[in-house]
Amino acid sequence: MAVPAEFTTLDISGKFVMNKSLSDSTEEILRLQGIGWFKRKIIANGTLYLSIKHYKDDNGIERIDIDQTLSPGGMGSREERILDWSERSKDDSLFGAVIGRSRRLRVEDIDDDYLKTGWDSTEHGFIQSYVSSDTPKSGNSWIANQIWGVEVIDSVRRYVRHVFFTGPQGEEIRGRLVYDYSECFLI
Repeated sequence: MAVPAEFTTLDISGKFVMNKSLSDSTEEILRLQGIGWFKRKIIANGTLYLSIKHYKDDNGIERIDIDQTLSPGGMGSREERILDWSERSKDDSLFGAVIGRSRRLRVEDIDDDYLKTGWDSTEHGFIQSYVSSDTPKSGNSWIANQIWGVEVIDSVRRYVRHVFFTGPQGEEIRGRLVYDYSECFLI
């Protein structure tokens, strides 16, 4: 389902369901992140739901809170992002020890052509999510650089994430995650 006409990266609040038929496979990325075969199969066969709250706090700092739920499978996580480009450590239930940072940026500030092309509009910029494994704690080494925005796919405006993943041996994977807007969903 299309995002509302007024939907932009200035406020990505909403409920979303990953559209697997339009998204690229995450199987190899998850494998390189150290996710076991059994969990990868659960993820591949489940449905991912996102509930996103995008707001400014009392100090005017831009924040994005995301509740992710996989059904069936019962896996879920909460991401609390502050768009100030400061590094924050987290012990993620799926990925283990990670270091992440997030910010708003303009298209001209994006280095990789794949990450910067294909968007519906660049007027309000994008959200960048940059997460890496905390190698000393996790024993693994990878980087997931994502740009979040709106893309027109099959004549429908959708919430999309472009991903540039770098694996432990320097493997490079580029992919697209596409989400359908949902006014509500039951899990």
